Amino acid sequence: MTFKDLNLNTALWNALEEMEYITPTPIQIESFPIIMSGKDVVGIAQTGTGKTFAFLLPLLRMHQFSKEKRPRTLVLVPTRELVLQIVKELEKLTKYINIRIAGVYGGTNIRTQGLQFLDGIDMVIGTPGRVMDLMLNGVINVKKLRKLVIDEVDEMLNLGFRGQLMSILDSLPERRQNLLFSATLTKEVKSIIEDYFFQPQLIEIAPHGTPLAKIDQCAYHIPNYYSKVNLLTHILNTDDSLQKVLIFTATKKLADRLFEQIQADFPDQIAVIHSNKSQNYRIRSVENFDNGTRRILIATDIIARGLDFQDVTHVINFDTPETPSDYIHRIGRTGRADKPGAAITFIKNMEMERQMEIERLMKQLIPLKEVPAEVELSDVLLEEEKERLGGDKAYLPSKKSGSKGAFHDKKLKNTKVNRAHEKRQARLEQKKKARRRKKK
Repeated sequence: MTFKDLNLNTALWNALEEMEYITPTPIQIESFPIIMSGKDVVGIAQTGTGKTFAFLLPLLRMHQFSKEKRPRTLVLVPTRELVLQIVKELEKLTKYINIRIAGVYGGTNIRTQGLQFLDGIDMVIGTPGRVMDLMLNGVINVKKLRKLVIDEVDEMLNLGFRGQLMSILDSLPERRQNLLFSATLTKEVKSIIEDYFFQPQLIEIAPHGTPLAKIDQCAYHIPNYYSKVNLLTHILNTDDSLQKVLIFTATKKLADRLFEQIQADFPDQIAVIHSNKSQNYRIRSVENFDNGTRRILIATDIIARGLDFQDVTHVINFDTPETPSDYIHRIGRTGRADKPGAAITFIKNMEMERQMEIERLMKQLIPLKEVPAEVELSDVLLEEEKERLGGDKAYLPSKKSGSKGAFHDKKLKNTKVNRAHEKRQARLEQKKKARRRKKK
């Protein structure tokens, strides 16, 4: 089946042809006729299966020219990077369509973004926080809204957007079509669907947790951070197939630390991206990695979620993700568009339980490889890697010789007793005696 077999108009088909898109993905094939029918839709599919085009194509096919200034379609996404990416895709898809599009997100001047709405807007793509701000300011009027899309809703909730999302949903006209697309369907997401959707049609292309077939997975058991750095450096230096590499770290701090650790070995090859970086820096990092100017991108889950990088050859999990579903999201950055990909995971001793949870979810084992003999295994530990006491506190330095621990004589200042109550009682007695003497 090709895009010509869908009920597309000439303008969309010509745009897709110029983009060299010929074959729709299963989620796009399943979603198109149902969305065109006007029904509410819940689409569940793995990362990298084309969910964005699954809702954009039918929405654009149904779009009709109007002089109405108020938006008729709202697309909510969790991150500003995803806003920019969808706007970029829309610009290509709407090359031959007369449609007014606005992308809005936090971290930039709200007045400047508001100027986009002066002459009218047909479709708004935005993060919940900024959309809510513009609604409260009267810039976005939703009275004429007829189509709502919530993309990557599970990540939206993880980022703390629940309050804004609920406020937006409560403000929208009741007569509208709701579309929700995600890689996971949590209890919280189900609750939103039950409260705000009307008899939605569920489209589930692959059971959650099924890894993409074209991704070659492997893992290394590696003891600590510095050993991981040595292994990563070795792999990047010796394996020529690592042409476009996306590296995931657990935290922003670790992303910066890793960048500083290896950038000297790979000058002008590495970019880093996380939420503490400025907007311009993040946009530049994404563009440089996507166009091949930078070979390696170090990122955190929140930032990379939903971004559609082209031709990623390898995903490296520098830290094993805490949540098994995040592993699926991460490795889904490679092996796209029917191209092969590879995923490598570094697993410390304290992360082995996470490995087992991931394998249970996928219902298959991750093949283990031996750490190459040339890789030095470091004995140096980060503070957070040192053995824990009681599960949450690092071991304290050993006590000085001669220490009696808790069984020692108290210092003189600690032997004092609070006598305030006794002094107050004594003063009261003196006053009583004085009053008795006066009466006599």
